[in-house]
Amino acid sequence: MTHNAAEDPPTEPPPTRREQILGAAAELFARYGFHGVGIDDIGAAVGVSGPALYRHFRSKDAMLGEMLTGISEKLLHGGNARIAGAGTPEHALESLVHWHVEFALTNSALITVHLRDLDSLSEPDRHRVRELQRRYVEVWVRALIEARPGLDEPTARAATHAVLGLINSTPYSARLDTTAMTTLLHRMAMGALDSEPTRRA
Repeated sequence: MTHNAAEDPPTEPPPTRREQILGAAAELFARYGFHGVGIDDIGAAVGVSGPALYRHFRSKDAMLGEMLTGISEKLLHGGNARIAGAGTPEHALESLVHWHVEFALTNSALITVHLRDLDSLSEPDRHRVRELQRRYVEVWVRALIEARPGLDEPTARAATHAVLGLINSTPYSARLDTTAMTTLLHRMAMGALDSEPTRRA
């Protein structure tokens, strides 16, 4: 039987040197905080001197800016893609939850830096990241309202922030394996989004 190469699943291209540096920096920033890491620490993590990194990034601040802008763009693009590929509003909501859980678990260091070091960005980068975050939240709010027609917008927005907070706050300190954590977070997120808000009399 001959092997058909076309049947093989596509493989991810190897990370570029720039991506390797950002990955190492994200791990260090997540562990020690942005201000607790020097350029020499990042260089040592990728096997070069600190000053050699300036061939790729003009500063440590620029690394953080590209890192957090990149994660925000990827979340927004991925969220929109899940919505576009969904057949029903319920499927769209489940796809969004699955997407964010998967992203958070496979990029736990980036999520930690995203949550903790946003205020360390330059003003232009911080504004850009905030705008991307706002647009990503809107993707969730629209999907939630379509899947839960009786939900008003303020409640949908509050629920979105609560569920994203739940997913984001868990992975870096998780003690479960990835499969168990994925199942747990997906079940908890969908359970929260399925709940009817308690209305005051």
